[in-house]
Amino acid sequence: MDLELTEDQRELQASVRAVLDRECPMRLVRDVVEKGATADALWATMVELGWPALTVPEEHGGLGLGALEAVIVCEELGRAVAPGPFVATATQFVPALREAGSAEQRTAFLGPIAAGELTGALAVDDDADAPVTATPTSSGGWRLDGVKRHVLDGDRADEIVVVVGERAFVAPAAAVDATAIAGLDASRQVATVSFDAVAVSPDRALVGGPDRVARARQEAVVALAGETVGACQSIFDVALEHAKTRVQFGVPIGSFQAIKHKFADMLIALERARATTWFAALTIAEDDDRRAMATAMAKAAAGDCQRLLAQEGIQTMGGIGYTWEHDMHLYVKRAKVGDALLGNGAHHRRQVATLLGL
Repeated sequence: MDLELTEDQRELQASVRAVLDRECPMRLVRDVVEKGATADALWATMVELGWPALTVPEEHGGLGLGALEAVIVCEELGRAVAPGPFVATATQFVPALREAGSAEQRTAFLGPIAAGELTGALAVDDDADAPVTATPTSSGGWRLDGVKRHVLDGDRADEIVVVVGERAFVAPAAAVDATAIAGLDASRQVATVSFDAVAVSPDRALVGGPDRVARARQEAVVALAGETVGACQSIFDVALEHAKTRVQFGVPIGSFQAIKHKFADMLIALERARATTWFAALTIAEDDDRRAMATAMAKAAAGDCQRLLAQEGIQTMGGIGYTWEHDMHLYVKRAKVGDALLGNGAHHRRQVATLLGL
């Protein structure tokens, strides 16, 4: 297992960054956040370049790449605070169908995803007061009842994979009641999805067992960790540039020992989170037995990273770091919400303890 990127992976990283630098300036992010603008043009560019097909198998019109390539792309999306359905569709919906779907189900859903004709989401976190239940029906199908919370793009996706216990189903978005949540990061949409006697036909019940469903969720978690790392990288870069150019007492503030210590701590947290996330992605790509542990450690490390960099990055900026006019808050909000989705750092640290038998 090699933690160095290959030449092809570095080329992917550079090309994605170049596209986002050109097509996703902070002006676009602010239009989405402040004016409710759409990111349809950005998504159309991603579709044209084949990004939704990234981890879709080649037999379904995809590129057939792995979890590490998905993390590389997600890092760049986090770095740019890119809006749009890529994360929910390509790193949450696609793994669920690819891992737990039958050949017929993969053909039905993954081909349209690769072509950019369909978007998807993944619903895993139950409302504690109304957990989703799946009841068999006389027709051989299922009836879904209950509520799923914090579903990324849950009110915008065309199809939603719903995880109920050890099973998963594909529910058409038109059959559910999805309500957008006014969240911290307004550049992306999170929704509460309610199921009220939603009928799911037999061909929409995914056939994969609990291990396949768990693997798909792990891939989604690692992708979010990667996106959080990318947002933290921008926090670091913006704060570092400020420290190099902001002058006090006749010298840049970056020359002060206290500021140097802050950046040393931030860099260590950032590189630790990135390396842990890449390792977790590789364990998933290679179906390594350590993938459950590695996934939990990656999300925990990303959580630690965002906590430190959000605090130190804003403080390094001084008063301007707290203002709406500066872009720092956009990066911080993306990192904070990335930590919260699919289990925060504390949740995954408990997962590590459980896996260790503590």
